[in-house]
Amino acid sequence: MSRASDRAYRKIRSFILSGEVRPGMQLTEERLSEVSGVSRTPVRDAVQRLENEMLLVRSASKRLSVADWSNDEIDEMFTLRGMLESHAVERAAQRMDAKRLNQLREINEALTKAIDQATPDIATFLTTNRQFHDLILDCAQSPRLSKLLPALIEQPVVRRTAHQYSREDLMQSRADHEELIAAFTAKDEAWASSVMTSHIRRAFHSFSVATKIGVEE
Repeated sequence: MSRASDRAYRKIRSFILSGEVRPGMQLTEERLSEVSGVSRTPVRDAVQRLENEMLLVRSASKRLSVADWSNDEIDEMFTLRGMLESHAVERAAQRMDAKRLNQLREINEALTKAIDQATPDIATFLTTNRQFHDLILDCAQSPRLSKLLPALIEQPVVRRTAHQYSREDLMQSRADHEELIAAFTAKDEAWASSVMTSHIRRAFHSFSVATKIGVEE
């Protein structure tokens, strides 16, 4: 893979995940060339990678668009993420050391400051939440999980969910993180798995409720 293709991939992926484009919005190679600052040939390579990640899709007429998922697909996405992240925390509970526990606490403190503001800082919440989950995944020491999980975690549905959280949802997410830290401290795999399962399912239902409200409005 050429450097130009890698650059196009990173730029286009960031463009999609930023929320600047809506699910279902059509994109052209010309537009993606502008976004990435490279020619159409490396853009085609980047698009292929993003199609494989299910961030971009092609219609029967070969038109390219940002992926949009049905309710069933979204449910499955969260279900798979819950299964994989539950396995990740079980592995992490066996391997967590004092240094990484302190890192998790520091990350959750930064997340707390972000959501305790008069207007919650969603951008910082997203960043620190990702850091928290990434550290757990790193501690799980599983190359297979490291390849499988990012595609599910980084799909735009996750970022749209965060923007649809109420303050109560954000505080619950913080509380879930605190309980995960307690489970890791106790090296209790079952406890950690149970917390992560409910954490992901709660995120799914927050997304579902917000989506229904949006449709009704």
